[in-house]
Order: sequence, then C-alpha cells, then structure tokens
Amino acid sequence: MSAPAASGTSPLPWLLLLLSVTTGLVDAISVLGLGKVFTANMTGNIVFLGFAAVGTPGFLVMPAVTALVSFLAGALIAGRLGRTLAGRPMRHWLLASALFETSLFWIAAVVAAGFDADLNAAVQSRAFGIYAIIALTGFAMGFRNGTVRQLKVPDLTTTVLTLTLTGVAADSSLAGGANLNLGRRLASVAAIFLGAAIGAVMVMQSGLVLPLVVVGALVLAGTAVCALHPVAAAPAAA
Repeated sequence: MSAPAASGTSPLPWLLLLLSVTTGLVDAISVLGLGKVFTANMTGNIVFLGFAAVGTPGFLVMPAVTALVSFLAGALIAGRLGRTLAGRPMRHWLLASALFETSLFWIAAVVAAGFDADLNAAVQSRAFGIYAIIALTGFAMGFRNGTVRQLKVPDLTTTVLTLTLTGVAADSSLAGGANLNLGRRLASVAAIFLGAAIGAVMVMQSGLVLPLVVVGALVLAGTAVCALHPVAAAPAAA
C-alpha cells in the first residue's frame, strides 16, 4: 500500500517532517527517562544489546529486547492494517493509524504519571512502569515505521538518518551529483535534532508525562490536518 501519486501540493512531506520531530522526542524520553534504550531507533538498540551481551557496565539486555520485540510487533500490525485498508481513501488509513499510535503514547503517559521520573528512585518500584513505557512506545514507533514505509515518500523515513546523511554527501554537487532532495533531507535531520533537544528539556524539567502527551498530540493533530487535504481523499495504492 502506498500514497497516491506525489504532487507539489501533497501534505505528506510536511506530516512526515512533523513525525520526525516526534521521533527525536521519543528517543529523548527513552534514553534520558528510561535508561540506556531507544524505542524509536532500533539500530541503537542492536548496538546496546551487543554491549549488554558481553557484560558492559550500565547496559542491560531486557530493555533493548523489550523495545525490539515491541517494535517488530508494531510494524507487523501496521503492515496488516495497510493491506487491509488498501483501496480506501488514504485519510481513513492515516487517521486510523494516528488514533492507534496516539492512544499508545497517552497510555504510556498515564503509566508514567504513576511513578517518579527521577532515575534515582528505587528500581523495584519503577521497573514495571519502565518496561511498560518501553513496550508501549516501542510498539507505537514500530507501528509508525511500518505505516511510513508503506507511504513510500522518498527521503522521509521519520527515523533513520544514516542513509539520509549518506545521500546528502553522495548526491551533492561536490560528488558530481545534483543535490537530489537536499532541502527535504536537511529538513529531516533538523526535525529529529529539534525534537531531541525539546524532548531533553522536557524530560529534565518535567519528567516523562508531558513529552509523551505532546508526542501523541502532535501525531494526532498533524495527521488530522493532513487528512483534511483533498489529496487524502484519493484511494491509497495497494
């Protein structure tokens, strides 16, 4: 399933840039508030898991495994939903996805409200909440990635920047290229940077609840605005 043919007026690139901001927020939440684990960036989790596997101090196996399994489950559900809604107006697919993703972030916020976000709090009293938030946000981001992958908008994955940065350099005029999608690529990098910075401030000053609520609100509001655009009325291609 994919988005209708791209056009200069499509709102999808703007929506995906907004979602990129939320990716930075989510990784700030997970790394700064939940310990050494990513719930949006699975490459980082594989690296952390390798560290933990050989007993590196400060790195644990279970947080990374929880995030990875949850992420894969979310991506699986997104793939199934996309195929189920193929041929229907794209707005139906986008709104259903946004509602589901937002509900996960807001449930995580409720869980976070039940314990002190201070990392110095007793581990036993926080363990359940931490793993629940890892699972919920990991599932949400897997679902997000599974959905965005099916949209097939070039250079806007909302999470992975390694290939984006590679493209900036490899397709640059210095490399003999035409600076393909340079503005979009740089905007994607800036969006995740901005989200991470804002998320770090929120986590350090107010804990986990506020950034989790903000992520859900941005996902829902941004998708709702996108769904109002005439392009979103077209059926999504299988």
